[in-house]
This record gives sequence, structure tokens and C-alpha cells, in this order.
Amino acid sequence: MSLRVLVTDYVWPTLDRERDILAPIGVELIAAPTGDETTLTRLAADVDGIMTCFATVTPAVVLASPKLKAIARYGIGVDNIAVDVATGRDVVVTNVPDYCVEEVAEHTLALIFGCARRLMRYDRAVRGGDWNSKVGMPLFRIHGKTLGIVGYGRIGRMVAAMAQGVGLRVLAHSPNLDPAAAHAAGCRAVGLETLLRDSDFVSLHLPLTPQTASMFDRERFAAMKPGAVFINTSRGGLVENSALAAALESGRLAAAGIDVMPMEPPDPDEPLLRQENLIVTPHVAFYSEDSLTALQTRTARSMAAVLQGNMPESVVNPEVLERVALPREI
Repeated sequence: MSLRVLVTDYVWPTLDRERDILAPIGVELIAAPTGDETTLTRLAADVDGIMTCFATVTPAVVLASPKLKAIARYGIGVDNIAVDVATGRDVVVTNVPDYCVEEVAEHTLALIFGCARRLMRYDRAVRGGDWNSKVGMPLFRIHGKTLGIVGYGRIGRMVAAMAQGVGLRVLAHSPNLDPAAAHAAGCRAVGLETLLRDSDFVSLHLPLTPQTASMFDRERFAAMKPGAVFINTSRGGLVENSALAAALESGRLAAAGIDVMPMEPPDPDEPLLRQENLIVTPHVAFYSEDSLTALQTRTARSMAAVLQGNMPESVVNPEVLERVALPREI
């Protein structure tokens, strides 16, 4: 059996882990040199599967190969994949639903502490020859403050547990959140308006959907508690950059820590990047050597399962299973 799988993009050194899993079942990996639509459409013309990290798998890419059976996402969210088009073609879309939960939660807490203690401002001052504790004043105690978590899924729940460990009170908002379940976890379920008004820190943990796109705009930032800190380690498209930049520049927000941007990499002239009270990291919250091993291995195993006619670990579009028979491996 000769099969071909296109890897649209990856940010780790090699594809050796994927090859170790896929080569024994006759799969050749095709690594794309760039992730633009033209290149991916050309390379996808005769593949059986696609594995993608950050690159956009557009309708044209999905439709390029008549043999396509599976698209496997290196990660949780699938907003970079034309899932509806894949479903229409009976292409199974997989993800790793509980990937990097600990890493993103830890990165979230790191950004909270970095912003609250103004670590980057102090670091820049010292490196510039200014040994002066006043440059970051005033600072306030984190213990006893309130963290509002918008999106109480796996990562949101992990952030809540870690935050409570350092003395933060936690408010949570999520569609269909059970107040009793939140209470049992030491949190309080509230409406979004209440969360924004009462939280000293607001952290986003939502998927990017048509309903959540740009949900944090000027109105939402204006509704936040004056002097609050804003954190986003989920999706850049949830936030209007111009609105966040204005909230930081005006002093409405004390600081922000973000790991994601609507466009990655951002334009070097992006006004948000000029804000001194911003900490920004390059979409790296997912990463640790531990999580990377799991990500490569589990994504490749899902691809292998579908190509062999078996059920993968997680199917994003389960409606295709009504038409594609994938028995579970015994």
C-alpha cells in the first residue's frame, strides 16, 4: 500500500516521530515548503491525508485531492480548517482535544504574574542602566484578587485550579456552564457583564467561531474594571487589536498579556505592539517538550487510524461517521 500525507506546516525540528508511526503502514510524508494556499493546493492534489498545525486548509486545499480521507489538526481548535467542506466530502477531521492543557494554563499564569508585577518593564529598565524600583510602581498584591475566566473548558478549568492555588478568587463564564459544577470546583458562575465588571484579571479560553470573532471590542474593554489586566492565550481573532491598544494607551487597562494575534506573525507596524504595558509571546503557550511529543505522536496515530479504516482518538465532524464506517480497533 502506497499512501501520501501532506504536512502543511510544523514548528518542531523534524517529522521523525510522525514517520516512525506512519512509514510502517506505507505512508510517505510530503512537507510543504510554505503554507500558502497555492502551494498547499498543488501539493494536496494526490494525497490521502493532510496534517496541519497553523496553516489554513482552505476549501480549495480540501477539494484538491479526490483520494483525501482525513485531515488531522496538530492541536485543539480547527478554525484553520474548512471543516464544512471536508464534511461534505466525507473527509474525517481529527484533533487532539486535551492537548497542552497544562502548558497553556501555566503560560496564562505566567502572563498574569508578568503583567501584575510588571516584570518586562523592570527588565527593560535594568538592561537600559536604570536600577530603579519606581519605574513599575504602583504594584498590587495578586493574592486575594479576582480572576475572571471566559470559557470554562478543559484549559479554563485548569487555569482556575492553578489560580486558586495562588490565592485568586475565580469567576467563570461559559455557555451552558452549570453553576453547581463551577461551585464544586471553587468558582462562581456569572454572566459576562458581571465578570468584566468585577474581575481584576480577565483571561480568554474560547474557540474562535463566527459567534466569538472580535467579541472583545471597545465596548467590552470599556465594560472591564478600570485598571484590570487582560490575558489571551486562546485565539487572536477573539480580540480587536485596535480596541485593545486603545484600552492600554488610555490607561483603562493596566496591562495585557497575549500569546496570539489575529494575523500571525503580526505586521511589525501593528500599533498594539507599541504599547509599553503589553507582554506578547509568539503563540508559544502550547509548547513544552512533553506536550510536543504527545502532539506529534497522537496526531500521527489519528491519521494512521483513519487511513487503515479504524476510528481515531477524536473526530471533530462525527456526522461523517454515518457514511464512513470506522470500527474501533480491538
